Amino acid sequence: MESISAVIITYNEEKNIERCLSSLKGIADEIIVVDSFSTDQTKSICLKNGARFVEHVFEGHIQQKNFALSLANSSFILSLDADEALDETLINNIRKIKQNPEADVYSMNRLTNYCGKWIYHCGWYPDRKVRLIRKGFALWGGVNPHDELKYKEGAIKGHLEGNILHYSYSSIHQHIQQANHFSGINANEWFEKGKKVSLMKVIFSPWIRFIRDYIVWGGFLDGYYGLVICRISAHAAFLKYIKIRELWKQHSQSSGFPKAT
Repeated sequence: MESISAVIITYNEEKNIERCLSSLKGIADEIIVVDSFSTDQTKSICLKNGARFVEHVFEGHIQQKNFALSLANSSFILSLDADEALDETLINNIRKIKQNPEADVYSMNRLTNYCGKWIYHCGWYPDRKVRLIRKGFALWGGVNPHDELKYKEGAIKGHLEGNILHYSYSSIHQHIQQANHFSGINANEWFEKGKKVSLMKVIFSPWIRFIRDYIVWGGFLDGYYGLVICRISAHAAFLKYIKIRELWKQHSQSSGFPKAT
């Protein structure tokens, strides 16, 4: 039988972490929580639930998650966020993998709860994520804070039925704050890679994003919260692009280079 290490990164997740840990009982042979020095009750909740708790300076989502992978001792690693949990169908299918794995990496659907409503459109579902990997077959990559597991060429990929239940935002205010925060992180990543944004992209891309999410991808079918999600997502794109332009403007003023157009 194969063993599974569950790895989670946290910072002040006392409202979410116990739900996540509870869903792992019975399938995870070890649970490792890498924490960025939380100031709430995250640590005590993790220790109470039998998790190995490691404190590590946060250097970015990708870096922190790769550090967590490096601590795992099992043949397979399941990576979750603190605000996620496994549904019963997914739990049962992961149990089957322990008995007879047929792939090296496994994807699964993620279903998001937004202000108490499960969201099935807006581009938010099925939101397939690779989260279960054979040790050594994948590392986290992407652009902070939007990370993804990048697996080795030639790795055999499978898909598990069931959902990761993602308890995202408990309020619209929280979503707006997160959009502002993440757009800043994303803008800095783009700037550091030398990427620039035209004024035309600033003007039109947010509208294109809204039309895609709300109309093409059926966000209107999720009712009022579908509208809210699509509108905030479009605004987040706008924020990212103007922040990139602002970074380039500051750079040109300090270095004497021509400003971005």
